[in-house]
Amino acid sequence: MNDRKSTGCFTLLLCMVMAANTLALEEPRISDLSYLDKQYMSQQRELLAELAAKHFGRKFNGARDNDLDLLQSILDKRLVRAEQKQELQAMGVIMGDLLAADLKLRWVIYEDRQGRSRALRDGSSDTYLFPITMISRRWEVGNHTPVAAIYLKARDIIIDSRPGLPFQ
Repeated sequence: MNDRKSTGCFTLLLCMVMAANTLALEEPRISDLSYLDKQYMSQQRELLAELAAKHFGRKFNGARDNDLDLLQSILDKRLVRAEQKQELQAMGVIMGDLLAADLKLRWVIYEDRQGRSRALRDGSSDTYLFPITMISRRWEVGNHTPVAAIYLKARDIIIDSRPGLPFQ
């Protein structure tokens, strides 16, 4: 009888631990970019910088209009095609940097059941953007929405999610 009780208690405890783990997976885990994440993103920026310099004699400089125009020119000239996922995602890093600067967002790691992603977080809120795939996912399926339109839509999502200031 005592063995049955301990087996039952163990089973109950195991079920509780499994339930807690399942709930934990539903909540995203947020952390800072690792050294490797920062290195990889720097390499992606350099990849596009070389492409822009070689084909247009220009560089990305953090100015929104310049950088969005340069990203669009790369796509318009078909220097990056739909199957070039790495390059398309590198374009998302550049666009993400612009969004981060414009809206005071910060790069973080967002982990959930779907996996691990680099994301932009608005302050300490639960509002996130995933700019790295904003261009690539569209272009991979033939959706050629202009880069500036993608940027503005992402920007509006953040602005609309922020609470209004009193007396506006």
